[in-house]
Amino acid sequence: MNDTHSTPPTRRDFLGTVAVGAASAALPSVNASVTHAEPIKTGVRNSVERYHAAAIQTAFENPKTRAEIPARVARMIAMAEQTVAGYAPFFDVRLVAFPEFAHAAPVYFTQAELLEHLAVELPNEHTEAYTRFAKNTGCYVQTGTFIERDAKYPGAVFNTTCLIGPTGILAKYRKVNPWIPWEVHTSPHDLANYQENPFPVVDTEIGKLGCAICYDWLFPESIRQLAFNGAEVLIRVSAYMDPWGATAPMDWWTTINRARAIENTAYVLACNQGATFEGYPPFSWPGGSMGIDFDGRILAQADAGAGEKVVVMPIDLAALREARQRRRGHDMRAHYRAEVHPYAATPRFARAGDGAIDIASNDARIAAAKLLLP
Repeated sequence: MNDTHSTPPTRRDFLGTVAVGAASAALPSVNASVTHAEPIKTGVRNSVERYHAAAIQTAFENPKTRAEIPARVARMIAMAEQTVAGYAPFFDVRLVAFPEFAHAAPVYFTQAELLEHLAVELPNEHTEAYTRFAKNTGCYVQTGTFIERDAKYPGAVFNTTCLIGPTGILAKYRKVNPWIPWEVHTSPHDLANYQENPFPVVDTEIGKLGCAICYDWLFPESIRQLAFNGAEVLIRVSAYMDPWGATAPMDWWTTINRARAIENTAYVLACNQGATFEGYPPFSWPGGSMGIDFDGRILAQADAGAGEKVVVMPIDLAALREARQRRRGHDMRAHYRAEVHPYAATPRFARAGDGAIDIASNDARIAAAKLLLP
C-alpha cells in the first residue's frame, strides 16, 4: 500500500474510517454537490503506475422498471466499498468494473417498451452516487450498463457504460455491436449524425482506460480501435452466457479475452454477469470474471458459476510501457499493415438509420449482409 503521507486526504480518511461491511459511514449525504465532468487532461500529474483492479460480479434478479435501479446501485457501491477496504492491508484497489446489465437488462423486445420502462438519461442520480464513491476512495468506476436515452437522438436506445472518476463522468461508451438479432439497442454506427467518438479512451492517473461491451469483443477491429486510440487497460463489461462462457469445450470468454490482450499488448479487466438462470432467463450466466496481463497470462479469475464474486488483478503500467517501447518482435500494433486489409473499409452490415430497430429488422439486415459475403 502507498505511504500514508502520499495518499490523498479523502482516500486516507475513507480507509481510516471504514471497516468491511461498514464502508457507507464514510460517504457524504446523497445531496452532496458533484461536478459531473471536467476536461480530460493528458500527462496527468501524480500518476500511479502500480495498483490493483477489481471485477465485481453481480447477481440481481431481472429488473422490470427503472424504479428497481436505485437498490442495485446501492448494492454495487457497497460491494465496491467493501472491496477497497478489505484489500487495503495488501494493496490499493484503484479501478473497479461491474458487468453488463447490472442496472437493467433488455427484458422487452421493442425500443418503445425499453424507453417507457427502463431507459434513463445520463448523468443522473446513479452516476452521482458513483462519483461520491470515487471522490472518497480515489477509485475509478466502470459502471455496469444502463439502458440509455438521449434527447440528441430521439427514439434511440443505447446500451451504455460510464467511466466515472472523482470529478464525475469521464467517458460514455455505447455498445457498437449489439448482440443481434435479440438486442434492439441502437449502435452509434446506426446514426449518420452521431456526434461522439464511438471509441473513447481517457487518460487518467491510473493509465489510459478504454472500454467495450460484451459482443464488441468478438470484433477484433473494435478493441483494436481502442488500442490505437491509446488504451493501456482494456475493460470488458459483459453478460456472456453459456455455452460460450468460461468452461471447456467452448470457453470463448477466456479465449477472446486473452487474445485481445495479446494482440493489443494491453491489460484486460473483464467483468461478466453472475446472475442465475432463474434471475436472468432465458440464459445461464457463467461468471468467470478475470484479469489478464499484456502477454495474455491470466492473473486472476473467478471460478465459473453464478453469484456475487470479486476478483482482483495487479496492473503494472511501468512494465506495460517498457514492453511497448522495448519490443521489436510481437508488437502487433506497430507491425499492423493497414493498407493490405481493405475489408475493413467495405460497408457490410447496414445502418438502421433513424427507423425503429426490432428483431425483424435485425434479421433482415443480417440476411442482406450475408449476401455480401464471399
